[in-house]
Amino acid sequence: MRHWIWPAVLGVGVAALSLGSLTAPAGADSERSGLPEAIDTVLGDPRMEGGAASVVVADAATGKTLYQHLPSGRLMPASNTKMLTSAAALELLGPDHRFRTDVLTTGDRHGPVLKGDLYLRGTGDPTTLAKDYDRLAAEVADAGVKRVSGRLIADDTRFDDRRQGDTWGADDESSYYAAQISALSVAPDTDYDTGTVVAQVAPGAAAGDRPRVTVTPKTDYVDIDLRARTVAAGGADTLAVERQHGKNTITVTGTVPVGGATTKEWITVWEPTRYAAAIFRAALTAHGVKVSGPTRAGIAVPKGARELAAHDSMPLRDLLIPFMKLSNNMHAESLTKAMGHKATGRPGSWGDGIAAVAGYLKTAGVDPGALRQVDGSGLSRKNNVAADQFIELLRSAKGEPWFADWYRSLPVACDPDKFDGGTLRSRMCGTPAALNVRAKTGTLTGASALSGYVTDAGGRELVFSIILNNYLPASVKALEDAIVVTLAKSDEDKAVPVRPRTERGSDPGGALECSWRKPARC
Repeated sequence: MRHWIWPAVLGVGVAALSLGSLTAPAGADSERSGLPEAIDTVLGDPRMEGGAASVVVADAATGKTLYQHLPSGRLMPASNTKMLTSAAALELLGPDHRFRTDVLTTGDRHGPVLKGDLYLRGTGDPTTLAKDYDRLAAEVADAGVKRVSGRLIADDTRFDDRRQGDTWGADDESSYYAAQISALSVAPDTDYDTGTVVAQVAPGAAAGDRPRVTVTPKTDYVDIDLRARTVAAGGADTLAVERQHGKNTITVTGTVPVGGATTKEWITVWEPTRYAAAIFRAALTAHGVKVSGPTRAGIAVPKGARELAAHDSMPLRDLLIPFMKLSNNMHAESLTKAMGHKATGRPGSWGDGIAAVAGYLKTAGVDPGALRQVDGSGLSRKNNVAADQFIELLRSAKGEPWFADWYRSLPVACDPDKFDGGTLRSRMCGTPAALNVRAKTGTLTGASALSGYVTDAGGRELVFSIILNNYLPASVKALEDAIVVTLAKSDEDKAVPVRPRTERGSDPGGALECSWRKPARC
């Protein structure tokens, strides 16, 4: 049965909800109703007036549909797109897949001098840290090389040279969740936000002093244009940290009061291949290896080159943890291009990668002709998927040999550990959904989604997909939570509709996936 919702009048100034705020309506325990009526009650919330919803709930074992509202209505799924990408990657690349970064040469050794070019080759690892490049440099030095007579060449040809995805916003260019994609890059820390640096701005000792700026990893690849100033204690903190378009100049503006907090921003770099090469060259220098020639990028390693050093990433089954728990966009895009390369032998591209994902989806019972996917992460607003397609994926995945790895990667409601709870770590606390629900979140301005698994009060596992679009409040996460808590409280015969709590005010971060807001506040 299809349940149609006629919206009520939209309230004013309603925003996102705190965790632990989900409560049943007064008298609900004595007025239990069926599950369809309970979910209809939640979707009838005024916050969804004029919006669109595609919602499906099914029995995970039998596939029986327990609730549906516009099940085939295609909407923007935001980061729920990562479910398609991650499942395809496990199938097509395999849980044991590792990205390899290596150092090679075709030159000859003459004592401590390497006559020829030195190649740094990447295959798309989105988790390579500065310390990994340091280890590669140490291996070159340990082999007895003290000088390279030729150039340092960064081979990023495993992927094409298209750096940003379809319809990614220009105003997101310096935001770390929209970093450029390359087969060679650097992540500044173990959240693995590849293609970024971390800029920290601390107040000066006295009013009028210049703030102190540090960059991680330490590199001269980016420049700092410091226009900010320190003001007296108690003054306004208006610091802004952004990268200029087309450059690697990070501009720091505004004011910070004496004794004020340090501002920490993750900022993208322009051209991550050269960023990786700069980090590696600096590491070579630190280990006593001088490269005489300039750095060049985009040149493939010649056949017959011999390996001097190598680094392998963690296996995909482990990479899925930071990828899915923290909703890492760059991991999704690197995996998409890696799948494209494996499928065709050509430099990995979005087009070939999405085609590879579509090929997998057919085998999983998902109809790629009934959806549109243009990137791996869901950052593009062109992605369109209906809830019934996610239900097919959730059920099909349970029969795959890699399911345990995929299931483990999904965020867990109210688990406080960042790499367990992920983007759900502060949601649905104090309810039967806490530590019960495993699901993928998704958020863009006017688009929110939650799809995954929950066990109901009778011990039955359910799969659900909730996609909400075109709403005006900053967030409708409370409605998603209310639906899922309703599922967790229900049994086969009865359901207790949970009323989402409302709060006045605004949530300026509500338009972004919570782990895209640094430091994470979700």
